Amino acid sequence: MIRIEDILSIRSDSEFRDAAMRLFRFQSRECAPYREYISLTGIDPESVDSPEAIPFMPVEVFKLRDVYCGTTPPETIFTSSATTGMTPARHLMQYLSDYEKSFTAAFRTFYGDEAQYGIYALLPSYLNRSGSSLVYMADRLISHGTSGGFYLDDYRRLIDDMEADPKPKILLGVSYALWDLAEKFAPRLKNTIVMETGGMKGYREEIPRAEFHRILCSAFGVERIHSEYGMAELTSQAYSDGNGIFRAPHWMRIAIRDINDPFELLPAGARGGVNIMDLSNITSCAFLQTQDAGRVAADGNFVIEGRIDRSEIRGCNLLVQ
Repeated sequence: MIRIEDILSIRSDSEFRDAAMRLFRFQSRECAPYREYISLTGIDPESVDSPEAIPFMPVEVFKLRDVYCGTTPPETIFTSSATTGMTPARHLMQYLSDYEKSFTAAFRTFYGDEAQYGIYALLPSYLNRSGSSLVYMADRLISHGTSGGFYLDDYRRLIDDMEADPKPKILLGVSYALWDLAEKFAPRLKNTIVMETGGMKGYREEIPRAEFHRILCSAFGVERIHSEYGMAELTSQAYSDGNGIFRAPHWMRIAIRDINDPFELLPAGARGGVNIMDLSNITSCAFLQTQDAGRVAADGNFVIEGRIDRSEIRGCNLLVQ
C-alpha cells in the first residue's frame, strides 16, 4: 500500500510519474468501480505504460457506487452538496489523518503555516448539512491557530471580530455569502486575504468570475481575490492567489480532455473537460473526469471556466447501463 507520506513528499516529475503508475496498478485491481469502468471501456490495464495513458473515471461514479479500496472500514464518509432531487457524491475516507495531512500540506505549500493566520469561515450552506470535507478542513485549520471561527449569517459579529484581530487573516467564504457580505456591509478589510470557494449554490445568479471578483475587491478594499478549488471526491485542493489562475500541489496534476471524446487529451491552452490526478486519493480513485470545463497552461497552472452542459450523464453511462 502506498502511504500518504510517500505522496506528499513528491517533488519531481519522475517521482510523480512513478507514484501515479504504482497507484494505478493498485487501484485498477482493488477499486471495484474503477476496475469495472476500465473493463467496460475495453482498455487492458496491463497495456497502460505511462501516466498519459491512464484512463480517468467519471466523477459521477461517486454518486452511484462506493469508490473504495481501503483495507479497513472507512473512518468517515464525506458527501457533496446537492440540490433537491440530486444524489450527493460519497467519498469514503479510510483515514481522516491522511486527509488532514494532505490539506495541511497543500495549504502550507501556498500560504505557509496556518497558525500565523486568523481564519474566518463564512460557509453557511456547508455548515447546514453534515459530511462536508470543506467544513472539516476549515475547522482543523482554525484549530491550529488562536483566532477565527465559523459564522453563519451574523455578518456584524464577523466584521467586529476581524477588526479586533491584529493577526493576518483569511476570510474563507462560499461565493454567495461573500457577495451578501459585500452588498450589505462592504467592510474595508485590512491585512486580510479574501478567499472564495465555489459557486453560488443556487442562492444567487452565476456571473463571470472576473466580474464577481471585481465586486468583492471594490467592496472589501482588497487588490485581488484568492480562490480554493476542491470537491468532496478529492483529497487535495488547488489555490489561486488572483485572476482565477490555480496552482496545484506537487502530487496533483490537471489535464484537459475533449468534451466529445473523453479519451482524447488536449494540448496546453485548449478548452475542454477537466481531468484530475489527485494521488492523495489513495483508497478511492485518483484519476477523475470532472464536470468542470477549463484550460491548463504549459506550466501546469489552470483556470476553471464553468460547468460542462448535461454533465450528469455523459461518460458515466457505462456503469449505469
